[in-house]
Amino acid sequence: MELTHHIDPNDLGPNGKAEKVSAGKLHAAQYIVAFILIILITGLWRLQVLGADNFRALAEANRIRKVPILAPRGRLFDREGRLLVDNYPSVSCYLLREQVKDLDVDLPLISQGLHIPIEQIQSTLRRYQIAPKYQPIPLKQDISPDEQAFIAAHRDELPELETLDEQRRLYPRDGFAAHLIGYVGEVSEQMLDDPRYAFYSPGDVVGRSGVEQTYDALLRGKDGSRDVIVNSHGKELGHLGQELAVPGKDLKLTIDLDLQIAAEKALDGKNGAIVAMDPHTGEILAMVSRPTFDPNQFSVRLTKNYWNEILNNPDHPLLNKSLQAQLAPGSTFKIIMSVAGLQENVAQTMHVSCNGGAEFYGHFYACDRHHGAVDINNAIPYSCDTFYYTLANRLGIDTIAKYATSLGLGQKTGIDLPDEVTGTMPSTAWKLKTQHDKWFAGETISVGIGQGAVTATPIQLARALSGVANGGVLRRPHVVFADEIPPDMLQAVRESFPGSGDATIPLTTENWQLITDAMANVTSSPIGTAYAAHLEGVDFAGKTGTAQVIGHDALAKTSKGHNTEPNAWFVGMAPRRNPDIVVAVLWEHGNWGNNSAKLASQIIDAFVNKQRKRDNNIRIATTPEPAKPETIPSATPTVPSAE
Repeated sequence: MELTHHIDPNDLGPNGKAEKVSAGKLHAAQYIVAFILIILITGLWRLQVLGADNFRALAEANRIRKVPILAPRGRLFDREGRLLVDNYPSVSCYLLREQVKDLDVDLPLISQGLHIPIEQIQSTLRRYQIAPKYQPIPLKQDISPDEQAFIAAHRDELPELETLDEQRRLYPRDGFAAHLIGYVGEVSEQMLDDPRYAFYSPGDVVGRSGVEQTYDALLRGKDGSRDVIVNSHGKELGHLGQELAVPGKDLKLTIDLDLQIAAEKALDGKNGAIVAMDPHTGEILAMVSRPTFDPNQFSVRLTKNYWNEILNNPDHPLLNKSLQAQLAPGSTFKIIMSVAGLQENVAQTMHVSCNGGAEFYGHFYACDRHHGAVDINNAIPYSCDTFYYTLANRLGIDTIAKYATSLGLGQKTGIDLPDEVTGTMPSTAWKLKTQHDKWFAGETISVGIGQGAVTATPIQLARALSGVANGGVLRRPHVVFADEIPPDMLQAVRESFPGSGDATIPLTTENWQLITDAMANVTSSPIGTAYAAHLEGVDFAGKTGTAQVIGHDALAKTSKGHNTEPNAWFVGMAPRRNPDIVVAVLWEHGNWGNNSAKLASQIIDAFVNKQRKRDNNIRIATTPEPAKPETIPSATPTVPSAE
């Protein structure tokens, strides 16, 4: 049998014979391929296994971190350039969550070194749990040198701790001008939901009240930043560049430090408020509210104990009573009644015989004295209730409301401070709207002496009575000079704080002189209710107010403690016409208005003395001679105290 061998045509060469690859060449090719594979695998092994730690270390060793440069907040000065609020260098501790895998393990050591309870740290972490992980968390502000040393010594163990240099607010001690200046604090979650705070981030410091809040956009400046290279332990190895911070703008306030000191001293140990204002411009010269608080407590981290202390204080230390105490104005309201009565040509010819009160609509309304014959000339220094009961009954509530509203009662003044209240000026329309009931004529009688439903704030009374003394020209109160603020922001501030603002009311020259002369007799005539507060050689005018805080019937059922005593008001100015200063005083439970007049006289005296020193002992203004006491009929007092 014959064997046949099949040859593939593809194996044939050009001569038709089959060609064979030698075994040597084939083995060489195999070795080359294997060698190349070994080289590649070895390189990959070196990269993935032997060099893994090294490359991981190199990747982590060099990072770029953006470190904020916080802008120092603008300082505050008084009207003469004297420093009120400054900043001081401080260091805060931040937590970098990216720097640690298991933060819970480090909490005990952090707690011990920074003197923060673990529960507080955990609470802070929960508050920021939805924030991006790259965002630093403010852990503790204003840390001590010992705590700074702790962080530096534990840099390797606690790379998540970082420090940041800041400029922190330093306010005057003992709550000096605290309600006017306000305070700063960490922006709250509720504020971050407000579009006005769209540019803020958690942990940012923001003005929370007073000037600090209104002018926060000017005061805060613009933060900068540095791009720094850090190693895995957060240590800086170099920097790439920086954007400088723009400091906040310094602001000059309208307050006069000397008058502020006088007002603070006058109200020391009492509850209430004092406002001093320049009636020509509306510039606030002094503003005090008592009790007060320490704004320095808010500029760092407010402690729970201090917060509870002021929150539970029944006298409400956080309340700026200059703008927010809306109380019955008592007899200071009689100046507004006098304007209404004279402008309506009712008061000029009205005469009453005061026998300790009068009866209206079947009810007897008492006066604290038997003044005898009273007309508009002596009604103001007497502060005769019987006269103003009668005048109120003649005018009616809506006429009274028309003049009171034109003088700014029942509305905000528009002062550039937050949280001003409106007070209340009742009328028939007001009662129908708020109580769905008609106004009864008998309710008007009490309104005539500043009681009943009418309420006002010290700033409202300062503006209203200074407007009367100014011949009917009223100014918008403000605490920052207009030229300190960019025009667009000034307009925005005025729109944010709407109110009665600048206004002029009709007031004849005769009525203006009559009222201001009568107000001068309040302090300069022996029959005046504030004669005890008169200042020798000073044209000092004003009006007292003693406002009951509880009705006679209710008072009879109490033990008549301090809190049942009347509020003592006084609004005074110098000189009596076109005054250079007006002072409104509210002394809660101060008993009689003349007590507040004595406080006001301290501020007026400080103002006049300062003016005289500056003007080389020249009087502050040319003023008319006060009316002679003998031209005013004498009264028959029935109680030893005035009003």
